[in-house]
Amino acid sequence: MSRGRADARVELAPKILKGDVRAASRLMRDVDDDLPSAVAELQALFPHTGKATVIGLTGSPGAGKSSLVDQLVGLYRKEGKQVGVVAVDPTSPFSGGAILGDRIRMQAHATDPGVFIRSLATRGHLGGLSRAAADCVRIMDAMGKELVIVETVGVGQDEIDVAGLAHCVIVVVVPGMGDDIQAIKAGILEVADVFAVNKADREGADRTVRELHAMLELRHATLPPAAPGAPELWEPPIVKTIATSSQGVAELAAAVSSQLDFLARTGQRAAREVQRARVEFLAILRERLLASALARLESTRGKLDEIASRIAAREADPWALAEELAR
Repeated sequence: MSRGRADARVELAPKILKGDVRAASRLMRDVDDDLPSAVAELQALFPHTGKATVIGLTGSPGAGKSSLVDQLVGLYRKEGKQVGVVAVDPTSPFSGGAILGDRIRMQAHATDPGVFIRSLATRGHLGGLSRAAADCVRIMDAMGKELVIVETVGVGQDEIDVAGLAHCVIVVVVPGMGDDIQAIKAGILEVADVFAVNKADREGADRTVRELHAMLELRHATLPPAAPGAPELWEPPIVKTIATSSQGVAELAAAVSSQLDFLARTGQRAAREVQRARVEFLAILRERLLASALARLESTRGKLDEIASRIAAREADPWALAEELAR
């Protein structure tokens, strides 16, 4: 969301720090609506964040991400953990609406006070996440959620924003989706900390596992030799799951736990925190600069649609206008 100077009165943050669900829901709505009043609340919460572990799930639409999230939430709740879920659904480019249907698949946890589920629409934001996703994760962190699970919209090869938000990224694949070459070249697979081959009761599950192993071996073969003192590399495990019957979910959670232990043991969790801070700061800066540039453009040259019409008619030079604004 765009960040201006936060002079608004802080009312929701103290309640959120006490775990107030209604206050958290209201602030998440304000953040999603890009209301200026939300900035002061987020700034008040910020010193109290950084404690939650963020787990991201990404993969193709229909891979069973929501069902896996549902099973993981149930498992973590049995362990007594406080869990938050940020589920992102696509926004229609025609109507602007979104179904926000992930809550339907998680009805078993709807009345559990230890679970907070928030659905977000992408609202045209690329990268598999919503613009407000990082702030919603931060709010859940501040209200005391130990684990926050972020489910992406169902992504393509280059929509990997979740890698900059999560401590552990689970990439969910299913047998029979895409040919071998596509699976090997897909950039989305390169962000995986753990692979989940879901719907493993389908024909071709073992073949999918072999293809993933081959992809990992190919990646090792193409990497340059590690320099002395270079960070230890994590080898992503491959876990077969059947989310509808809970098979493999405990093994998946164990693989996530192993990866988080690896980050702590090697000191790489701190590096991921720096990466998260960098990504979030650049996103805030980008939005503020863009909003400022568009406001100045409109005040000096007219509305954006009018300028676009002039550019399309070759009456204006887009490079010159962009350079003028950049200066």
